[in-house]
Amino acid sequence: MSLQVASQTSRFGAVVQSPLRVGVLGFGGLGQSAARMLAQKQEMSWIAAADQKGYAYALAGLKLQDCVAAYQKGSLGYLEAIGQLSNSSIQDLIGRAGSVEGYFLALPNLPNTFMAEVARQFIQSGWRGVLVDAIKRTSAVEQLLNLSDDLQAAGITYLTGCGATPGLLTAAAAIAAQSYAEIHQVKITFGVGIANWEAYRATIREDIAHLPGHNTESARQMTDAEVEALLDQTNGLLALEDMEHADDIMLELAGICSRDRVTVGGVVDTRNPKKPLSTNVKITGRTFEGKISTHTFTLGDETSMAANVCGPAFGYLKAGIGLHRRGIHGLFTAAEVMPQFVR
Repeated sequence: MSLQVASQTSRFGAVVQSPLRVGVLGFGGLGQSAARMLAQKQEMSWIAAADQKGYAYALAGLKLQDCVAAYQKGSLGYLEAIGQLSNSSIQDLIGRAGSVEGYFLALPNLPNTFMAEVARQFIQSGWRGVLVDAIKRTSAVEQLLNLSDDLQAAGITYLTGCGATPGLLTAAAAIAAQSYAEIHQVKITFGVGIANWEAYRATIREDIAHLPGHNTESARQMTDAEVEALLDQTNGLLALEDMEHADDIMLELAGICSRDRVTVGGVVDTRNPKKPLSTNVKITGRTFEGKISTHTFTLGDETSMAANVCGPAFGYLKAGIGLHRRGIHGLFTAAEVMPQFVR
């Protein structure tokens, strides 16, 4: 039986039908990478997308090339028949696309309140389904925690911090921690290489916000020329240390360790697709026999930022849809739920 029409009952009792009907909010570099990944998936059907100026919705599925061409004209809203220009694209898409089971929020969290504001739009709309983000900052996750009861009451299952870090590496740390009686340190070091920063403008601005002398608001207001000038000063490299990354609060919420034992940093090369260093997480702890040891989980250098963000995001989206169908709503993190592989 083909995956497109298959349905099965998982060992946990949730009926999973294929394909899952999903949407992507945000169509910049990350959103377009998410769409390219979905084009290769049989278990998910991409039927909705939105950018700042419009949205597109088609039950039969969106076509990647058509969406990219429309976006290059200015917005997904320029798609014939299925596109709509709008200054309130997310709100309007929610109201129209009731058949969407879950969304990947491939949105820049600038300003730092933006993701919580988007969550409120979904709560107020009456839509019921699954939301997954790849949010970075601890303070942004704390804002979502304040909405946990509202999300549950609205019938929304929201999984936060489901990218690479936080996300894939946070989950790896949670699993690796099981070898120990006490966790002394979780150290995440990442390397990101992209050929052209303009393909990921919002992501790079979020990274700049972590640099000394910058914050989310100053980074958001930077012009492209100002970003270029900054990158010229650093030869295209952004060296980031002791970042405010939600891996800390996620591991704390999961009972792994206190947030002060988690550190995140790395290097972003905005002019070279090759990673400047290997991405890894090191978990150091004491075993029940009293020995001190370190587990290291390293990502392959050939995997891109997009692969390591979008892949986990859709894995968590699939898991979230399974939870939602079982009537489990509210806010969860990538350290609390195991992602499911999307074929």
